[in-house]
Amino acid sequence: MAHMRTVVIIQARFGSTRLPGKTLEKIGPISALHHAIARCQRIKGIDDVCCAIPDLAQDDAIAREAEKCGTTVVRGPQDDVLKRYRMAADATQAKTIIRITSDCPLVDPDISSQTLKLFEQSGADFACNNAPPSWPHGFDTEVTSYEWLRRADDEATEPFHREHVMPFIRTHSDIKLVNLPSPTDLRQHRWTLDYPEDLEFFRALAQKLPDLVNATTDDILKLLEKQPEISEINHHLHDKSR
Repeated sequence: MAHMRTVVIIQARFGSTRLPGKTLEKIGPISALHHAIARCQRIKGIDDVCCAIPDLAQDDAIAREAEKCGTTVVRGPQDDVLKRYRMAADATQAKTIIRITSDCPLVDPDISSQTLKLFEQSGADFACNNAPPSWPHGFDTEVTSYEWLRRADDEATEPFHREHVMPFIRTHSDIKLVNLPSPTDLRQHRWTLDYPEDLEFFRALAQKLPDLVNATTDDILKLLEKQPEISEINHHLHDKSR
């Protein structure tokens, strides 16, 4: 029997209204994108990490950085991110897809691994760790099957569903969804890269934790407990989307 391939697909693009080129910005010695990729590469039980990047010239630098970090790169339409995911899943022969976004440089490989395990053991169609949110903003992990991704791509017509990839599946009446909650409520933490203040927050962290790419969530939480002023840098942005 052929091995069922599990692939992390990271969406990344240069265009961002609030902070263009944000994923190429340096956090310590490496880019925000490199942080996200390196952490995704440590998720247990995966076969590949793929970056799904728009096929525009302005995104060529993102594609080069993703290749340099050792990922497969698939290019597709800028605004139809769902189509881009389908293309990436086809190119990597993925049977299970883990969706992570490139603006999550502190995504926790252990929590993403647990979310994948929950998907596999529960027999659900969809597993995530944000329904409802309880982890830091920036840990979002969504897992589904190729069958459901293909169905979404074939059937979803609303622009919102095309742009945000998973809502068509998450809200479908046929879906069995499981969620991985945090043992303690951590959703007050904003660890996502969307605004200049977020970048400032990550850079302040990197100064205190030079090996930030390998820092655990526990390491980061302990530091922030001792130095709450770091969290204050971007706390006022919390949170427009949750």
